[in-house]
Amino acid sequence: MDWSGEISAAAARIAPYLRRTPVMDVVLDGLPVALKLEHLQHTGSFKARGAFNTLLGAPVPAAGLVAASGGNHGAAVAYAARTLGHEARIYVPEMAGPAKIALIERQGADLVVLPGAYANALEAARAYEAETGAAQIHAYDAPLTVAGQGTCMAEWEAQGLEVDTVLIAVGGGGLIAGALAWLGERRKVVAVEPERSCALHAALAAGQPVDVEVAGVAANALGARRIGDICFGLARGITSVTVTDAAITGAQALLWREIRQLVEPAGATALAALTSGAYVPSPGERVAVLICGGNIAPDPLT
Repeated sequence: MDWSGEISAAAARIAPYLRRTPVMDVVLDGLPVALKLEHLQHTGSFKARGAFNTLLGAPVPAAGLVAASGGNHGAAVAYAARTLGHEARIYVPEMAGPAKIALIERQGADLVVLPGAYANALEAARAYEAETGAAQIHAYDAPLTVAGQGTCMAEWEAQGLEVDTVLIAVGGGGLIAGALAWLGERRKVVAVEPERSCALHAALAAGQPVDVEVAGVAANALGARRIGDICFGLARGITSVTVTDAAITGAQALLWREIRQLVEPAGATALAALTSGAYVPSPGERVAVLICGGNIAPDPLT
């Protein structure tokens, strides 16, 4: 696939509907780092990019849309559907938490909350798709989704990114797949996952996607049971590290304390690799971190 062409087309397609999120250069724990604040995107995460690209890049049937989500993807699909005038049903697990569930409800979608994890919501969404003919908007393992997420890295480079290495948090793999698809070999990309939800790390160790257990503070955003096939195909040979829950919450606190940015655990996971020493840059290595989500729970102002 011509990923560069697909991502460029996606960027042009979705530009009227997305925010150009800010970037900043800071020093955190003594380390200079470039940040992209994608948690300031519509509905609080990068997911709006893939959602809009999917809705604009393929016909939407009369039955509307369906999506399974740990929270952020569902909110993005619901927002994109409302903006473009489509009906959407969103399935989420209870572990998404009240803040993300409320966020989806505010977008006006038909919301169904189920017991279990993301995999249970995906099973229900697939059954609804088969029953009604609704279009399934996959959270991470679909070409239009990946191309949409790739626009985040394309935008960052257009904003003057000058680093050697980019650290990205991984759940199902849509965001990092988009970054890898856009960057190719131009920069080093490091995958960062929670120790207790590490589908890509496990897949790279096994040589193929495998099922993993899902738990921990970032599970409602990074809790895919199995890495996406597109991501796995693009990520062979990538540097992959894992971080503890304590490192993640510590990075959350650091972002608030130093630059007054409130992010959810998933949004702080990539930074946690630096602050915990899970990834140690070489002397002179210029490093960037993508802050991917800001839907903190509980909502601090509710």
